[in-house]
Amino acid sequence: MSQAGSVQLFTPQTVFRDLAAGLVVFLVALPLCLGVALASDAPLSAGLMAGVVGGILVGLVSRSHTSVSGPAAGLTAIVASQIAKLGSFEAFLLAVVFAGVIQIGLGVARAGFIAAFFPSSVIKGLLAAIGVILILKQFPHLLGRDTDPEGEMAFQQPDHETTFSELGEALWHIHPGALAVGLFSIVFLVLWDRIKPLKKSPVPAPLLVVLCGVAGTFLSQRLGGFWLIEPSHLVQVPLAEDLEGFRQFLRWPAFDQVLNPAIYMAAVTIAVVASLETLLNLEAVDKLDPQQRKSPPSRELFAQGVGNVACGLLGGLPVTSVIVRSSVNISAGGRTKLATIVHGVLVIVCVALVPQWLNLIPLSCLAAILMVTGFKLASPKLVRQMWKEGRNQFLPFVVTVVAIVLTDLLIGILIGLAISLGFILHSNFRRPLRRIVEKHASGEVLRIELSNQVSFLNRAVLQKTLASVPRGGHVLLDARNTDYIDPDILDLIADFRQNGAPAHQVEVSLVGFKDRYQMEDAIQYVDYSTRDLQESLTPDAVLRILKEGHQRFREGHTLMRNLARQRDGTAGGQFPMAVVLSCIDSRCPVEFIFDVGLGDIFTIRVAGNVAKNKVLGSMEYGCAVAGAKLVLVVGHTRCGAVRAAVDLGISGQDPLSATGCDHLETLISEIQLSIEPSELRRLRSEPKEQRERYTDEVARRNVHHTLRVIREQSRVLDRLARQGKIRIVGALYDVCTGDVDFFE
Repeated sequence: MSQAGSVQLFTPQTVFRDLAAGLVVFLVALPLCLGVALASDAPLSAGLMAGVVGGILVGLVSRSHTSVSGPAAGLTAIVASQIAKLGSFEAFLLAVVFAGVIQIGLGVARAGFIAAFFPSSVIKGLLAAIGVILILKQFPHLLGRDTDPEGEMAFQQPDHETTFSELGEALWHIHPGALAVGLFSIVFLVLWDRIKPLKKSPVPAPLLVVLCGVAGTFLSQRLGGFWLIEPSHLVQVPLAEDLEGFRQFLRWPAFDQVLNPAIYMAAVTIAVVASLETLLNLEAVDKLDPQQRKSPPSRELFAQGVGNVACGLLGGLPVTSVIVRSSVNISAGGRTKLATIVHGVLVIVCVALVPQWLNLIPLSCLAAILMVTGFKLASPKLVRQMWKEGRNQFLPFVVTVVAIVLTDLLIGILIGLAISLGFILHSNFRRPLRRIVEKHASGEVLRIELSNQVSFLNRAVLQKTLASVPRGGHVLLDARNTDYIDPDILDLIADFRQNGAPAHQVEVSLVGFKDRYQMEDAIQYVDYSTRDLQESLTPDAVLRILKEGHQRFREGHTLMRNLARQRDGTAGGQFPMAVVLSCIDSRCPVEFIFDVGLGDIFTIRVAGNVAKNKVLGSMEYGCAVAGAKLVLVVGHTRCGAVRAAVDLGISGQDPLSATGCDHLETLISEIQLSIEPSELRRLRSEPKEQRERYTDEVARRNVHHTLRVIREQSRVLDRLARQGKIRIVGALYDVCTGDVDFFE
């Protein structure tokens, strides 16, 4: 299946599923079109025309795979108020035409990018809220109380009830025939969804439910009495006597009102609200798509604009992408936009040719379909998922759900967006920047890592962070991962460098600022070992620096280093703090393990970290000549050289002899000095895990042995150690955990 924005491919399997899904969506959408028109104080034909245009025209132009467009429940209050304000439905149609033109302009201008900024908590809240509303709104229809029109989703209903009070009224006005059809439909849908062979059937269960509902209508007419399902409990498509009567359903815009300013105000209102609702619904529908395809939002705005121009010219209500129809489409197995187009074709064909058959469908069976869809949208799994994501996601989600249920779709979404924006602002105020206290050799530096996009929302927290730098401190502003910095932020930084920092004796360093910001990189602190730094350090201080570096390595907070600057700074001479002897094992790069940079340490690497003559000579040069204050011998667990020495002792055969190497024997024999022969005899019968533990213990002993060799065979190093000018320390690095155990 193709991705968004490309040609959709149709196969025999997808065509059959789309035809079936289109039929189901048509059956559900038909009463919704009529109900939205009724709730909007508009002609019923206007709702049907919007369904036709939303299905066929918008379906053809759109590149969404599963979104279904039609008259929007979220616009009912706006439509009703604008019809009353403009004085006629024809004048309102002219506003719809201009609203469509505005949406086309928005699509061409690629204004759909704002969809990327909709918080996921609001999108998921919209899905859950629609599910809750479907359950609450369809329950009275399930019982046979149909005073509130289908498609009306506001809390305050046209019958002067609320969503909740209507539930109580419905319990006192149960219609047995409608209830029987509704309950049968729910049981049928639930069982169908739980029996695997039926669930995989290409025939959608909602279609069978509708057919059973029609059969229930005929049966109720046979039974009569209180079982009779009257026309008020059925779909009520307006009938036309002939083709001329059908043409009378069409209404034309009042072009003589083209100079009326109120028309354009209404057009802007409709365009903005319809576009917002479309983009939100589109995001929500894409989340429901089993294939997780993405719809191009700007193209959708263009398609909706084309649809609304047509609706205005043909007498239809304004259209948007509608989550209820779309979710039914996905549940019924719709794969491509063919299902959307089929649903639109069926609306015009069936309304024109067989309206009397459509008027046999009980509203209670359609209510059952929508209620089951509602349970899927407002699933407990979604609530648990949002709860696990934390307060900043869960609270906007809950507020969005409650707001939509207690007001209407538009107001609820706006409330949800406002609450979510509040959390975003709060989060930006608290954690828009990453503050890292780096302990360089020359002292502490507060590194402020700027985010990818630094807007004016970050100004307050950045100002507070800069003000918190202690007198005499050092701050580094790191913009290496930043693509955009707001001019307000740049002014704040420039003012702090020129005025605030000097007043508090704070040094300011910059790195990563792009040329267009006119702020050159400037590192004011020393991040490599210099002569002055080396002379000022004690052996204990050097050991502490290496331990702190290892802690940063373990936590993943290594220092920010400018290696080019270190290269230039050390080109004239080197003044390392320590000499480190380690194994050549590729898993043990000591520069990383201790988080040091260029010019900080002398590194000697040899298999098994053994101290032979040339190694000792290198150590003597590092300490006696170059001035290093520490000798650190680093062994490690799971060492191959140590394992070879242990295996040779157990079997009596050199495991490396087959390699043809000439000089390994010298290394192996040196390591074997740390092995007790009596222990090897016991190990012959021990399992592999015990041998691994013993090998690691030998690696530790080998470090101790190397420390003794250094003191015994190098009079220079031993004398420096006795004088306290250097320390000779051992360490064992665990290649599994990353821990380092220091010892002497």
